[in-house]
Amino acid sequence: MSVNDKLVSKILVLDDSAEHASRIKAFCDDNNLVALKVRKGAVMSVLRTNIDLGGILYSEDYGGSQEESARIALEIHGARPELPIILRRDALANLAGLSEGGADLYCAAYVASDMDALRKVIDEFIFCLTYPNALLRGISELTESVLAGQFKTLRISVHTPYIVHDRVIFGELLSLIQLESAWCRGYMMLQTEEGPLLDLIGRESAGGTGSNFRGVNDLLSEITNLIWGSFKNRYIGDGKCSSGPQVQVPLVINHKHKYISFGTENPQLCFRYTLTDEGTGRSLTLYERFIFNLNWSPDEFSEVTHDVADLVDSGELELF
Repeated sequence: MSVNDKLVSKILVLDDSAEHASRIKAFCDDNNLVALKVRKGAVMSVLRTNIDLGGILYSEDYGGSQEESARIALEIHGARPELPIILRRDALANLAGLSEGGADLYCAAYVASDMDALRKVIDEFIFCLTYPNALLRGISELTESVLAGQFKTLRISVHTPYIVHDRVIFGELLSLIQLESAWCRGYMMLQTEEGPLLDLIGRESAGGTGSNFRGVNDLLSEITNLIWGSFKNRYIGDGKCSSGPQVQVPLVINHKHKYISFGTENPQLCFRYTLTDEGTGRSLTLYERFIFNLNWSPDEFSEVTHDVADLVDSGELELF
């Protein structure tokens, strides 16, 4: 497995300008943004799906007139208020002069002649948290190891880690477990679909798990616990958590709209894994998200090192 240390983020480009298209595309390619386009009439239907996004690049003339552009932006904001909308303007690299209430729809503005300014906006509103490369590699490695142990006959593909600002839920199955240390406080979340997982465990002897929804729940719980245990051993150890005020925020889940909120505007660190039965071609997608909504201090991050003598004493290693 080779994991890309560079985080990416998917961004929706709602900009019909042929004049600036190549410049925007080159900017996205150079700045780890996966640019997505959508038919104008399908924008809202796409946003109502569980596609995960980091933000939106939006042209002030996307609707053909200022009024129509504002109306579309208002509809987008209503559907996905967590997504930062960055406005491309023809003359002003700010939000001055917009209609009353219009400026509230956008987080910032830029002009195509100054893409360096857009880079600063992307850093502020999309890539606004720093994630150590060792953490990105480590999470992928330990999660792949857990999945390989549970699904011994399946091929596991690890995709490039990315960040999202949306709060959508993928699939019907979701597990949450709290993470707490001196350098982070938040949650790890796993999401997947019940049907494909039921189908795969019917062909696997995953610890004797039954092929029904209760068995699926037990399996996802076991995977969550194993990943959490590996994460704890590698990055938290037995050290005490921060002695500062233990702030809590409510979690809000709306099943009808496949929506979950952790009470923060911070982006979520996301990993995607595909498990494939090469004999049948059937596959399962598992999403893993880390939400550091209560504390995030990457400067204090470090990996836990274990002394070889201690591992021998504990029986985890043997002398050859």
